[in-house]
Amino acid sequence: MRKNIAVSVVALIVKKPKILLLIVPLLVIGYLHEIFMARPTMFYMGTPQAISSSLNTWTHIVRNDDFAIGYNILRGNPLWVSYRLTQIPKNAPRLKRPDAFKSDWRSFNGLVSDDYTHSGYDRGHMAPNYAISTLYGKASQEDTFLMSNITPQRPNLNRKLWQRLEMVEADYFTKVFDSVWVVTGPIFDSNITRLKSSFKVQIPDGFFKIYIGLKGNQPPKALAFIMPQNVTGHEPLTKYVATVDEVEQQSGFDFFAMLDDRLENAIESSKDIEPWRLKSLANIQSKY
Repeated sequence: MRKNIAVSVVALIVKKPKILLLIVPLLVIGYLHEIFMARPTMFYMGTPQAISSSLNTWTHIVRNDDFAIGYNILRGNPLWVSYRLTQIPKNAPRLKRPDAFKSDWRSFNGLVSDDYTHSGYDRGHMAPNYAISTLYGKASQEDTFLMSNITPQRPNLNRKLWQRLEMVEADYFTKVFDSVWVVTGPIFDSNITRLKSSFKVQIPDGFFKIYIGLKGNQPPKALAFIMPQNVTGHEPLTKYVATVDEVEQQSGFDFFAMLDDRLENAIESSKDIEPWRLKSLANIQSKY
């Protein structure tokens, strides 16, 4: 849809060049709205920032209606994805899973679903199908099936351990807090490997999730995980609890920079699982 609109605008400009006098100011206004109004609503306390600028940490922002992506063309991966969760209504419809993954022209690398075929890796969602579809509806669910939201995950991680964590965040964490902000993405080491089915896509060594729980006037609570690719899928979630500081070190990104420094330091060094009731959820079973 977005691509069709862009093509139509270009065709109109070619046919009637003077329309640029009208379009240029509108584009400037649209850009300013995007940067200063639309994007800030997609993040808790600021956009993730690369700690050290390089081609490996460079991202361009792909904003969907209900989640935002920091995409890296070189790696063929979203390096971070940000979304906000609230408690799922009891009458929320369970939408049918889309039949296919679709290319996203905004990623600029032409990745398609077939790039993963016979690779040995699943097409792993970063913004999750379940939570996004039940909270935000069909259009947002379809956005989670764009290839810009996908990264290579081993089946035991994607279908078991990661799926368990996605279920816990949507069904349990949101009952503890008024809202839960999530930032998630892959972690790479210096040994670069790519999908045997597509040189465009680098294979992460693991993945992170950071949760910020907000409730009333209470200080925010943080919980973070780092999960490697080589899991069996049956491990307790508590095994992979990390600090936000550890995630920042391994991912190469600084999160929540707009927080007061004292508060940021406190929550980013914490491994306190008690506010999240994680101990009782650590061995919850996967759907698969």
